[in-house]
Amino acid sequence: MTVTVWDRPEPPTPPVPLDRQRIVAAAVALADEGGLAAVSVRKVAARLNAGPMRLYGHIATKQELFDLMLDEVQAEILPEEQPGDWREALSVLAHRTRQAALRHHWLADLLGGRPALGPHGLAVTEATLAALDGLADIDTVLRAVETVAAYFTGAIRREIANLRAERATGLSERDWQRAHGPHVTRMLATGRYPTLSKAVHDGTDVAPDVSFATGLDWVLDAVAAKLTGPPA
Repeated sequence: MTVTVWDRPEPPTPPVPLDRQRIVAAAVALADEGGLAAVSVRKVAARLNAGPMRLYGHIATKQELFDLMLDEVQAEILPEEQPGDWREALSVLAHRTRQAALRHHWLADLLGGRPALGPHGLAVTEATLAALDGLADIDTVLRAVETVAAYFTGAIRREIANLRAERATGLSERDWQRAHGPHVTRMLATGRYPTLSKAVHDGTDVAPDVSFATGLDWVLDAVAAKLTGPPA
C-alpha cells in the first residue's frame, strides 16, 4: 500500500522548529514569485535557512511538496458556508477557484490533473458533489461536475497564460494588439478570413471576469437542462 504524505506523521520537533506549515508557506511564497519552476527542496530550505536534508524529514519528493502547496491554496477556495442552491454553489466554487489562481498563478498548472487527496482538496470535491447530491443519479452528477470543471480549468489557464505573456513581454493585451494590428489588418484584407474579420471588427471586447462569468452561466444552463430534462 502506498503511504502518502497525508498518512506519514511528521518527525519529532528539532531544536530549531521546522514543520510542514512553514515549509509549505515558504514554497508557496517562492511559487508566487517565480512559478513552480522556482520551487525545489533546496530553494525552500534556503528560504528557511535550513539544510535540505532537514526538509526530507517532512517531505520525500518535490511532488509531495506540490501536493501540500495545492492543498494549502485549496483552503482558499472553500466558502465559509455552502450555498443551498446547486447552481450558486457550483458558481461560487468556480469563481473562488479563479480568484485563487489570480493570487497564485501557478495554481493553473496544477488544475485538472489527478484528484487532490489532501484534506482541503477532498473538502472541495465533497462540496462540489454535495451541491448536486439528490438531483440526479451519481453518474450524471459526476459528468456534470467534470463538465463544469473542464470549463473553468480551461478558462483559468487561458487567462493566466495571457497574464504571463503580459509579464514576459511587458506588453498589455491592448498594447500587443496595437503592435500586431498592421499585420492582422493586412491578413484580413485578403478576404480569406471573413468570419474572423467579422469577429475582429464587430465583436465586443469584454473584461476577463465578464467572459468567465458568461461562459460559466452557459455551462450551468446545460447542466440544468440535463438535471431537469427527460431521462435519456
